[in-house]
Amino acid sequence: MARTAPRWLAHPSRFAALDRRRARLGLVLLVLLLLASLSALFAEQPPSLMPTARTDAATTSAATMPQDSDLILYQKIVTGIRNGAGDYYTVATDALRAGRYPLRPFITVRMPALATVQAALPNWAPPLLLMLLAVVTATAWALRLGQALPGLLPRVVAGMLLLGSMLAFLQATLWPFHEIWAGLLVALSLALRRPGRWVEPAALALAAMLIRETAALYAVIMAVLAWREGARTEARGWVAALLLFAVALAAHAYAVTGATGPLDPTSQGWSGLLGIGFYVKAVSLSTVLQLLPLWMGALLVGFALFGWASWDDPLALRVLLTLLGYGAVIALFARADNFYWALMVAPVFLVGLVFVPDGVRDLVTRALDKRRITVTRVTR
Repeated sequence: MARTAPRWLAHPSRFAALDRRRARLGLVLLVLLLLASLSALFAEQPPSLMPTARTDAATTSAATMPQDSDLILYQKIVTGIRNGAGDYYTVATDALRAGRYPLRPFITVRMPALATVQAALPNWAPPLLLMLLAVVTATAWALRLGQALPGLLPRVVAGMLLLGSMLAFLQATLWPFHEIWAGLLVALSLALRRPGRWVEPAALALAAMLIRETAALYAVIMAVLAWREGARTEARGWVAALLLFAVALAAHAYAVTGATGPLDPTSQGWSGLLGIGFYVKAVSLSTVLQLLPLWMGALLVGFALFGWASWDDPLALRVLLTLLGYGAVIALFARADNFYWALMVAPVFLVGLVFVPDGVRDLVTRALDKRRITVTRVTR
């Protein structure tokens, strides 16, 4: 069956060659996706990023918690290292105790790379570097999208969606926040990856993992897809990056264990089971969708996922599986105060909306296709 000519895309969408039965199934799945996205209306409300403090139910109550945000905590750690208050682990664990944060297990203490580098720089440098990384990431994505979207209007729309996705990442005041840097590095890694070009993307992923260990999920997805596509050298490269990260994480665990004791508070764990709706709400709060009514933002999140599924390109598959992978992690494990995990995938999330017109058009066209193949038997 011939594919329908694309409207915005340079090449037909993934759904352009579906038969009628599969296209109808695709429409059903799209409706189910949108309904699942609307479950955000009933999801738990995350706390504000600024006036929150982590809780330790065993030792404190919400009424006695200091109003100290994660952002201020990370600023204090960088300032302490810069002022010579001690090495990273001494300063970080002291700051966590002062803020009544949990220190066990070891992953409650962030890895030292970001704070150590920021402390070695003058005050004005980290915000400037963050803006530079955001601009480079946006530029890399604009170049990739320009190849898929030949028309001026789709390119303008894609640019606006990219800016909307990067709303939080363009706020220089968030420079101490680990997910801000790691999310941009993951997005830049995705934009730069091409068949046969994986060294720079894998290096960026390693940098992201050293800043925020949850970036390891992205590297695993990339390794699996490379192996599945037969790119064995690339797959081994991603595995090598993961092994280097594992060594660094083990060293970090050893250092944290040496700086903490049995009396330090333990995290309440990560088994929130808050569901898909919470992931959708977290993405909405991490992008320009926070300015819209929740029901509208939730639907746009669902359509964005559908859009990434529509673009028939290896990059789109990698983005989609990354979005779904982090969605599963957030839906299953995040607590309400972990909503900022969505920043790991926010930088390009809404760009998927630019692929929706072709995807929906192709699904509907194929689902309504009534053409039949008539077989005529000729007897001689």
